[in-house]
Amino acid sequence: MDISSALSAGSFPLDDRNEPVYLERDGHTAAIVLNRPDKLNAITRHMWMRLYQAITTSSADTSLRCIVLRSTSPKAFSPGCDIHEFSVCRANKAQAREYGELMHRTLEAFENCPVPVIAEIRGLCVGAGLELAAVCDIRLCCESSRFGAPIKNLGLVMAYPELKPLLRLTSPDVIMEILLEGRIFNAREALERHLVTRVLPDEKLADAVRQSVSDIASGAPLATRWHKRFIRRLADPSPVTPQEYDECFDCFDTTDYSKGYHAFINRSLPDFEGK
Repeated sequence: MDISSALSAGSFPLDDRNEPVYLERDGHTAAIVLNRPDKLNAITRHMWMRLYQAITTSSADTSLRCIVLRSTSPKAFSPGCDIHEFSVCRANKAQAREYGELMHRTLEAFENCPVPVIAEIRGLCVGAGLELAAVCDIRLCCESSRFGAPIKNLGLVMAYPELKPLLRLTSPDVIMEILLEGRIFNAREALERHLVTRVLPDEKLADAVRQSVSDIASGAPLATRWHKRFIRRLADPSPVTPQEYDECFDCFDTTDYSKGYHAFINRSLPDFEGK
């Protein structure tokens, strides 16, 4: 079965907490949880499949206002792909191409998710873990977090679909240094290089993520989705079309806009409906 057939073959039971990736739901918010703490969340082929299913399921849920990608391990967000399975699923170019399609389809699905996604980063965030964090919209990490991509030691390259999200965050010379040196660096350096959004004391990360989720979820959900799409669109150097420009004014015909400005005038909190 090819990757496209496998990904469309049916949904996994996403709420099973015995799985290495599971999906939690709490009102208008959700969490996609990396749950392989004994291996520090080294990402397997099966995990890529579940990540794909979790993010595509969440993307289709119009009631969702925010998603958190987090880990059950205090030691690692993810150290990257599980090297121990390379001998059976990345042993040659043909296998690697198939694995790469799965991985890249998953990263693309995160990029295209209309719902804001926050990466809650504890511990190691290396290789494919860094790539996964890069396709999230906001990246909050601990002071003890560590970053890098030492794939030169494996003789691997970072493919175009993996490089592109990183190059939206930082400059080519920074990515070049990360890949050529293969050095693991700290959270402050990651912040200076624009790879993360904020660095928090370890004990305050969870609270900061909860506050960010609350702030996002309290806003008008349609406006949030429009802003995310507009910002992504402007990464494309082609001119904005008249139709795209006209979409900037669609919000004025929404119920949320009416509720928002009336609430402001009346000094009350708006009850947004996403309509």
